[in-house]
Amino acid sequence: MKIAPVIALLLCGLLLSGCSEEKDATPPAPYALTEEAMGRYCGMNVLEHPGPKGQIIMSQIPEPIWFSSARDTLAFTMLPEEPKDIAAIYVSDMAKATTWEEPGADNWIDARLAFFVIGSGLRGGMGTDEAVPFSKRDAADKFAGEHGGRVVSFEEVPRDYVLGSTTDDAERQNTPENFVEPGKGQTNG
Repeated sequence: MKIAPVIALLLCGLLLSGCSEEKDATPPAPYALTEEAMGRYCGMNVLEHPGPKGQIIMSQIPEPIWFSSARDTLAFTMLPEEPKDIAAIYVSDMAKATTWEEPGADNWIDARLAFFVIGSGLRGGMGTDEAVPFSKRDAADKFAGEHGGRVVSFEEVPRDYVLGSTTDDAERQNTPENFVEPGKGQTNG
C-alpha cells in the first residue's frame, strides 16, 4: 500500500522532467537590437557598423552576445575556444532590411535556417566580405544575381570564408550604396 504513493511520485517526476525537456527544445526568442549592444569581438556599439548583425544566446546566460556582422556570428560557432552551449543563433534577415546601414532591430532569422550569400564582395560591420543572410531562398538568389556570390546554407558556409582574411582584395569591394533591398529599387545607402 505504501508503494502506490511512491510510484505516483515517480511518475509525476518523470512527467515534469519530460515537460522541461520540451521547454528546453524551444530556442529562446531573439532580442531587439538596441544602442546598448556591444560587439563581442570589436567592443564597439553594434549599431555603428553597416550590414547584417548577429546575436547568440547561450543556454546558461539569459542575454545575447552581440556581433557587428553575420560573419562574426558564424565565426563564434566555428572557433574552438568559444563556448559551445549555444541555445540560439540569430542573424539579420536582409530580405527585410531597409538599407545596408540599417538592417533592422527586430528582423531576425535563425541562422541555422538562413540562406547566406557568400562572395558578393559586400563588406560587413568589420570590413570583411560578409555572409549575407536571408530567410527566403528566392530573396538570396535575387541578391546573388544583383551583387554576385553564391547561396549556401548554414552548414555549407566554408570555414575558410568565415575565418580567413579577405581584406587584401579591397579593389573588388562593393560599396553600401550598391545594396538593393530584394524586391526594391536602388538605394542611396
